[in-house]
Amino acid sequence: MLHNIAKLCQYRRKVFHILPHLRCATRRQISASALESPEVDVALSTGRILRISSGKYARFADGCSVVTIGDTAVMVTAVAKQKSQNASFLPLVVDYRQKSAAAGRIPTNFLRRELGPSEKEILSARLVDRSIRPLFPAEFRYDTQIVCNMLAIDSANPPDVQAINGASAALALSDIPWNGPVGAVRVGLVDNEVIINPTRKEMQLSSLDLVVTATRQNLVVMLEGRGNVVNENELRMAIKKGTKEAQLIINGIERLQKSFGKPKRPLEPLPAVDEEIQNAVRTMSEMRLREIFRDYSHDKFSRDQAVSKTRTDTIDKVWSSYPNADPSVISETYNKFVKSVFREMLLEENRRCDGRGLDDLRKISCSVNLHKPLHGSALFQRGQTQVFCTVALDSPESALRLDPIASLDSGMKSKNFFLHYEFPPYATGETGKIGPIGRREIGHGALAEKGLVPIIPNEHPFTIRLTAEVLESNGSSSMATVCAGSMALMDAGVPVQEAAAGVAIGLITKYENDDTKHLQDYCILTDLLGIEDYMGDMDMKVAGTRRGMTAIQADIKVPGIPLKVVMEALQKSMEARFKILDLMDETIGATRTVRKDCWPVTDRLVIEAHQRSKLLGPGGTNLRRLYLETGVQLTSDDETSFRMFAPSDAAMHEAKEHLENLLKAEKIPDLEFGAIYTARIVELRDTGVMVTLYPSMPPTLLHNSQLDQRKIAHPSALGLHVGTEIQVKYFGRDPVSGYMRLSRKVLQGPATAMIRNLDRPAATAASATNGTTNGVEDVKS
Repeated sequence: MLHNIAKLCQYRRKVFHILPHLRCATRRQISASALESPEVDVALSTGRILRISSGKYARFADGCSVVTIGDTAVMVTAVAKQKSQNASFLPLVVDYRQKSAAAGRIPTNFLRRELGPSEKEILSARLVDRSIRPLFPAEFRYDTQIVCNMLAIDSANPPDVQAINGASAALALSDIPWNGPVGAVRVGLVDNEVIINPTRKEMQLSSLDLVVTATRQNLVVMLEGRGNVVNENELRMAIKKGTKEAQLIINGIERLQKSFGKPKRPLEPLPAVDEEIQNAVRTMSEMRLREIFRDYSHDKFSRDQAVSKTRTDTIDKVWSSYPNADPSVISETYNKFVKSVFREMLLEENRRCDGRGLDDLRKISCSVNLHKPLHGSALFQRGQTQVFCTVALDSPESALRLDPIASLDSGMKSKNFFLHYEFPPYATGETGKIGPIGRREIGHGALAEKGLVPIIPNEHPFTIRLTAEVLESNGSSSMATVCAGSMALMDAGVPVQEAAAGVAIGLITKYENDDTKHLQDYCILTDLLGIEDYMGDMDMKVAGTRRGMTAIQADIKVPGIPLKVVMEALQKSMEARFKILDLMDETIGATRTVRKDCWPVTDRLVIEAHQRSKLLGPGGTNLRRLYLETGVQLTSDDETSFRMFAPSDAAMHEAKEHLENLLKAEKIPDLEFGAIYTARIVELRDTGVMVTLYPSMPPTLLHNSQLDQRKIAHPSALGLHVGTEIQVKYFGRDPVSGYMRLSRKVLQGPATAMIRNLDRPAATAASATNGTTNGVEDVKS
C-alpha cells in the first residue's frame, strides 16, 4: 500500500513538472493562430492600397473579412442557417451600423448609445444588399444575415463602399453558396477627370458621386449615384472606368478565397416537378395567358385578376388530374410558367402588355397650383402611377440638423432642402398599417431627393420641405416624384435652374447556364410597368435635366449585365426624359403664377446697439410675443442686425408695425461729442449715480470715478441726492455696450464749453443748480 502511494506521488510530481510546459506550448499555438491573419493588398490605379484580411475577428461566423483603406476599417460578417425555411425567396438581411466610437465620438441622444438605424445606415444597407443579392443561386433559400460593423472611420475615406467589398469577401471566404465575388468602387469626376475612391475633400469638388458594383468579365451588378447635371458621355466614361477598376478588387478576393476559403456547402436541390405536371400546366394555361397579355384594354387590376383566375382554374384542374401532387408545387410551377410566357411574348413580338412599343411612354398628364393655401403643389400622372407633391417654405432655423456621424460622412451639418416620400397602402388598393416609414420608402425618397438637389439654388433664403405622396402606383413612383417635385418647386416660386424629370428603364434577357456575358437575346423597356418590373431583369431609374444626369439607380436581378446593355439603357432614358420635359414645360409655362399671397417673405432689421435690450425684452419675451402674435421669427446675425422671416406679406407688415411701436420713443436729441450737458440724478448707487440728460432717456450710470477728482466711496459724500442737477461732459457711446460715456470730474475747473440743458426750457435755465457763471448757458433741446 505504501509502495503504491509513493509511486502515485512520483507520478504526480512528473505531471505537474510537465504541465507548465504544455500550457506554454498551448498558449503559443493559440497566440500564433490568433495572429495568423490571411490578407491581401489591392493596388488601385490611383496608387492607394485596399487591404482585405480575415481570420482574426468573429471566427464563429461562417465568413468574416475586414476591409481597410487609409485609416477606415470595416468588418463584415456573413452567417447562414443550415436548414431551409421552405421559403419561395431568399431571406437575406443586411445590417449596416455606424458606430460613434469608430469616429471617436459619443452619441448625443439621451441614452448616449446607438439606437435604431439612421437613414444613412438604411441606405448603406440597401447598397450592400443590391450588390450581393443577384449572385445567390436560385436554389439557396436559407436565412442569411450580413452585418457591417464600423471598426474605425477617418476623415477622408467613406466606409459604405468598402462594406460592399467586405460583404463580397466574407461570402467568398465562407461556405455559403454564392456566385461571386464582386468589387465596388466610388467614382468621382473633377475637372472632367475620373477619380476612383475619392476622399471627402475631393468629393466636395466632384460633380459626380457614383458607386459601381461589378463582377467578373466586366459585368455590371449595381449602380447608385448622383450628379451635378453630369453629361451622359461623362457618365458612360465613369461607369466603364469603375467597372474596370472593380476587376482589381475581384482578383484580390479570388486570390484570398483560393488560399483560405472554405469549401462551399452542398445545396439541397429544389423539389423536382414531374414533367407531366409541367405539361399539364402549360396545356391548361398557355393560351389563356397569351390572350390576357395581348388584351391591351386591361389595366393593372383587371390584368392581375385575370391572371389570378387562370391560376386558380389551372391549379384545380391539374390537382384533380394528379391528386398526389403538392398544390404548392403546382402553384410555383404556374408562377414560373407565367413569367416565361410574359418574357417570351416580349422578345417575340416587341409589343408590351398595354399595347405600347418598347420605347413608348405611357399617357402623361400633370397640373400645378392645386390648392391656394399651399406654397407650391403639383400632380403628376403617368399611366396608373399618380404622385401628389407639396412644397413648404420655412425659416432657415427649420433646416434638418444631421447627427455628428452623418455630418462627418456627408460634410454637411444641416440640409435646407429635403424630400419626404410616402407610399400608403391604398396606392396599390390594399389595406395595411400606416406607421413608421419603411426602408423602401426611405430609399425611394432619397433617390428622388438626389434627382432634385442639383436644380435648387445654393443661396436660398428659405428651408424647403418637399412632400411626395403616392396616390396610385403601377411602376416608377420614385421617378414620378422627381417630375411632380420639380413642378411643385417651380409653382412655389423657387428659382430652380431648370426642370428635372425621371424615367425607369427595364430589361428582358435570354441566356443559358447563368452566362449573362453572352446574351442570346434581350430587349430594353422604356417607362417600366409594375408587372414588367416584377417579371423583368432590371429596374434602372435615371433622373436629370436636358443638360445631364442628376441621379441614377440600377437594380439588376441577374448575375450582371454587359456594359453594352447599360449604355443602351442610358441612351433610352435620355430620349424619354426629353419627351417628359416637353410635356412638363407646357404645363408649368401655362399656369405658373407670378406671386402668391401665401408665400413667405424675409427682411432685415437693423437697430442701434443700445436698442437691443429693449427689442429682446427680459429673457427674450418680446421676440416670443412677436412670434405668437404674428408668426414672424427674428434671428440675430450680430449685435445690431436681425433676420426677419414672415409666413406672408400681411404678417410682415403687422410685425413691422409692432416693432415700430416697441422701439418708438420721443425724438432723441443729437448729442455732440465733447459738449457739456445738464444731467438729473434719478438714483444713487454704491458704484455711482444714475442720470438722465432728457426726459425719455433710459438712465445711465455715472461712475464714482467720474464724479470727482478725489476718490470717493459713495456719491452721498459729495452731497448728491435724487433730483440734483449736475453738469457732465459727453464722450460718445461705448462701441461694445452702447452705453453713454459721461464725466463730471473733467469739468472741475474753468468751463470750456456752453452747458446745454436738455431737460428744461431756456427761460428757467439760469437757475440751474451748478450755476451758469463764466459765460455758461442752458439751452433747450
